[in-house]
Amino acid sequence: MSLILQLLVSTLYCFKVVLKLCVTNCFCFFVLFPLFAVWSPKPCSVCSCKRGKVNCENMLCSSSACVGPACIPAGAFSGLTGLEWLDLSKNRLNDSSFSSELFQNLTKLKRLNLDGNFLTKIPLLPPSLEELKMNDNKLKGLDQQSFKGLSKLLTLELEGNGLHDGNVIPLAFKPLIRLIYLRLDENRFRALPSGLPSSLQELHMEENLIEDIQEGILNKTLNLVVLVLSNNHIQENRIAPHAWFHLSKLEAIDLSYNRLVHVPSFLPISLRQLTLHHNQIERIPGYVFAHMKPGLEFLHLSHNKLRDDGIHGVSFMGLYHSLTELLVDNNQLRTIPRGILNLKSLQVLRLNDNHIRYVPLNSVCDTRVTEDSSLISLHLENNLIDRRQIPPTAFSCIKTYHSVILRPQKFEE
Repeated sequence: MSLILQLLVSTLYCFKVVLKLCVTNCFCFFVLFPLFAVWSPKPCSVCSCKRGKVNCENMLCSSSACVGPACIPAGAFSGLTGLEWLDLSKNRLNDSSFSSELFQNLTKLKRLNLDGNFLTKIPLLPPSLEELKMNDNKLKGLDQQSFKGLSKLLTLELEGNGLHDGNVIPLAFKPLIRLIYLRLDENRFRALPSGLPSSLQELHMEENLIEDIQEGILNKTLNLVVLVLSNNHIQENRIAPHAWFHLSKLEAIDLSYNRLVHVPSFLPISLRQLTLHHNQIERIPGYVFAHMKPGLEFLHLSHNKLRDDGIHGVSFMGLYHSLTELLVDNNQLRTIPRGILNLKSLQVLRLNDNHIRYVPLNSVCDTRVTEDSSLISLHLENNLIDRRQIPPTAFSCIKTYHSVILRPQKFEE
């Protein structure tokens, strides 16, 4: 039976350990504790559960050791050789809280959570680790020793630290030959870091200071599937023409909350989801999606500055048989965009919160075609549409009346 250990420090900086095993339990303080559970009811005291009895005589640390940052005795985990999951998050741990021998007996440890502490460097960790979370710490940088020996690591989260281009060297990630998931949100990077593992499939760098996507920076990340770069300072003219065009497995890019003025060119052929909401986009260039195979499924353009002249008849070419969800709400459109009729697989269309006044015949439904549309949700509320002026057959291809949302309009509020 695998062992799962959660070790937390209370607000008084002492330990509560929960070792989950299914035998005789203890009931204490209106809480049911499993066999061998250990917890701290008050500073520097510890209680344990053994065969249904609670013993509160042992001490994990002395009174003096409980002042300031939390302490972890060197032999705290010496008898837990089967431990697979350890949670030390939000415990006021700093670099001195860890002895070099602390984890040496944890040869089966796979998941370690160190979120919300005061660590300035990566501690010495067991090579068995597959998941490491160190979000919201005080890391001062990453060097070639930071992840030494962690060749089995699959998931790494370093959100909310002080990491930037100047304190993360290109060789820092070299030992992570199996890494799949990397989270670097809420740091201070101005560019994507160099030396990312070739095994990487998902990269999150939301809320940094990234201004451009350089040529060659992603040349070795050929397995990348998801790239999240929202809440940065990216402009389309700062994206190198071939920055990600060669990434044949890349399916999702999130560039929301950036500084884009038009939809970027040279997007990956394999892309299925493109998230661009909350930019300043004024234009969808013609043929910008034409090279994609099989084509985007989801295109999110909400909260931009799109006008009628910013969407051309060929703006959606390449998406005619693939696009299922198009969000263009909260823009500056005055008419139904051209090219909508060509989107044969479209299921969700949001045009609400624009300046649309009319729904012309053959703008949503082609009256020359008798078959039903694939549309199951059409939002046109919060525009300037007089419902009495809508042609009777304008929505004739939509299966159910409730699929079309027209109320309220702005002048009705």
